[in-house]
Amino acid sequence: MKSLIPVLFILSTFVVKAQINLKDSTVQVIGFWDRAEKQSYAVSLEKYKVNGSDTSAREKLKYDVEITIKDSTANSYTIEWFYRNYTTSSQNTLVQKMLAASEDVKILIKTDEFGAIQEVVNWQEVRDYIKKTTTMMRKEFKDVPNMDGIIDQVEKMYLTKGAVESQAILDAHQFYTFHAGKYKLGEVLEGRLKTANLYGTEPFDTDLTVYLDEINSEDNNYILRSTQIVNPQQLADATWTFLTAMATKMGKPGPKREELNNIANETTTASRIHGSGWVVYSIQTKTVTVDKTQTIEERIIEIK
Repeated sequence: MKSLIPVLFILSTFVVKAQINLKDSTVQVIGFWDRAEKQSYAVSLEKYKVNGSDTSAREKLKYDVEITIKDSTANSYTIEWFYRNYTTSSQNTLVQKMLAASEDVKILIKTDEFGAIQEVVNWQEVRDYIKKTTTMMRKEFKDVPNMDGIIDQVEKMYLTKGAVESQAILDAHQFYTFHAGKYKLGEVLEGRLKTANLYGTEPFDTDLTVYLDEINSEDNNYILRSTQIVNPQQLADATWTFLTAMATKMGKPGPKREELNNIANETTTASRIHGSGWVVYSIQTKTVTVDKTQTIEERIIEIK
């Protein structure tokens, strides 16, 4: 295995227009995008629990996102992600209300010239929109016990620029996972990076492996795969802190710290990417294991 230092290293020069090099079996993942260019994608997010042979708590969310290149310079892209057409199998009224309020939301993401995420440009607009929505939810559900605590957790995801960029654009993080990297067929890159902690404390140390699985020169695309494994000690501490705080707000006893010793978080991502830098199909599966129970979240992004 080859060390990935830095992880998914940034290319130092931009000298070629072809991402696939058959001579040395390598690909460079670069966005060759023009201003006003757009693509439409269907996104599905499914969550469920597995305990032995039993599957439960299955919920599915579907929506569309239109990705448009709003601006293009020599060293950056400004890209709009426009969300709409949400449908869900959840019977949770709060979830349904939040999704209805999310219709037609636009998020502006700035990347470097290769397509690696740099920032969310309109994060304050996104924050204010969510705050307006949660304020409305507090009034509508004011008589529901413990609802304030749940809404508080939603708001924390959007309070700061860092929170929005790490927690509110998970689709985009999956989409641009491999951009700005160079990969060789059959070579496994490994390294360590920081990943978002949805519980609001410090980011997790995460072990990463990446490899180029397939080159399809005829169709000008290729498949890349990655695996991320979160530090289990840090994960257990953050989970315990979060669950304890939630239990306190609800007036219930929290979990014992030792109950979370056997916890793991693994995320695998596989993407087929066109030579233009547009993703054709991407699937990401996050598996959180606590003792014998697995909570699985699978997101699929597919070009329409």
